[in-house]
Amino acid sequence: MESAVMNLMNTTLSWVKMAVDAPSARAVVFGVHIGGHLFVEGLLLVVILFLLSQKSYKPPKRPLTKKEIDELCDEWKPESLIPPITEEMQYEPPVLESAAGPHAIVNGKEVVNFASANYLGFIGHEKLVESCTSALEKYGVGSCGPRGFYGTIDVHLDCEARIAKFLGTPDSILYSYGLSTMFSTIPAFCKKGDIVVADEGVHWGIQNGLYLSRSTIMYFKHNDMESLRSTLEKITLQNKRAKKLRRYIVVEAVYQNSGQIAPLDEIVRLKEEYRYRVLIDESNSFGVLGSSGRGITEHFGVPIEKIDIVTAAMGHALATEGGFCTGSTRVIDHQRLSSSGYVFSASLPPYLASAAITAIDILDSNHDLIMNVRKNISMLWKGISNVPGLSLASDPLSPVVCLKLKTSTGSSKEDLHILEKIAQHMLNEGSVFVATTKRSFLDKCPLPAGIRLLVSAAHTEADLLQASEALKKAVTSILG
Repeated sequence: MESAVMNLMNTTLSWVKMAVDAPSARAVVFGVHIGGHLFVEGLLLVVILFLLSQKSYKPPKRPLTKKEIDELCDEWKPESLIPPITEEMQYEPPVLESAAGPHAIVNGKEVVNFASANYLGFIGHEKLVESCTSALEKYGVGSCGPRGFYGTIDVHLDCEARIAKFLGTPDSILYSYGLSTMFSTIPAFCKKGDIVVADEGVHWGIQNGLYLSRSTIMYFKHNDMESLRSTLEKITLQNKRAKKLRRYIVVEAVYQNSGQIAPLDEIVRLKEEYRYRVLIDESNSFGVLGSSGRGITEHFGVPIEKIDIVTAAMGHALATEGGFCTGSTRVIDHQRLSSSGYVFSASLPPYLASAAITAIDILDSNHDLIMNVRKNISMLWKGISNVPGLSLASDPLSPVVCLKLKTSTGSSKEDLHILEKIAQHMLNEGSVFVATTKRSFLDKCPLPAGIRLLVSAAHTEADLLQASEALKKAVTSILG
């Protein structure tokens, strides 16, 4: 307020001085000049007094009465923080009450379990239990610290060396959680500006890793090598700088969402032709494909050196937790410094690393387990291949057996609802536990919904026949 008054006074005095100094003003009679000067000064004083008399703040409003506050509260309708609860949200998933072996307790009753990835039947294996027990007695449950700080234990190094030796690679790195392997490995190598060509059917863990990388992502049609070739050719023609950028092809060995096996021999040929790096996830093929369970490279006879980065979750075949990435020494050393899941996460509990070593030792010395898995897959295929209303979508050698509706309703949501009814009927009436291919809202996989049965070497012939009969009865009841 005071600064405004001073500015007004200065402006007025300047104006008066200009008026007095003007040539025409010198001709004015001295008395008239003095009278005009006093008039201006008087007017200025009145203005100053008026401004000083004004308050610089508004008086506070009258406080609300208790009645007025209550009325406003009654009228207020807060906006919901969550969407309204629908019938679909009220669905209670089955509750597992035992170990997730070939037979399990679900909702209080014993069922044949086809919902857990226990491909080699190692859950509850005597040697793995002994290995975990001895590791717990020696190391406890873990350090609760990251590997680079105080979380590295000798059994971690032993496990990494055992995986590398089994797969024939220079080195490996362990992660504490299966999905975090893909979350972390992809962003560690793929950065903003890089080009990543990925199969549109990859599972959510890979998609999340691609999102975190901030790379330029191009998808090709699921397991379609012509689509992959045309995508690579399109990138080469449209982007003149493509050859100067880092370029990757990301696929799964056995796709979790479809059970299809990636044609690795074709992928390697395209990789070498267009000069790309290949990152492949072997979570559902490690321990299953190949004559000795070494995965898709052994299955196709492709030297593992031609694959730049190989990842896998250890919970599917090895009956433990965590994941690993294997490859060249440079690839592994880079992750030890820049992979978020390794640098910032607590290390894998040592008893789980010990269990993984034991599981690989058993697999390496007993290839009959792999033959048992294949025999069970073949038997299940034979039992469900002619179920009316459903068709098999997976590869005959895949441990992930997927079925989809022969005729879609036109709505993926409605298709999933029908398949969930079939799965629920199998659980309630046939005592067979299966799962549908549910996905998160962030999952961009365009593949149709399906029922997924995960086959184990520990399933008996009776288990497979029970699953086939339960599926046929459920389809008859639901689809008519």
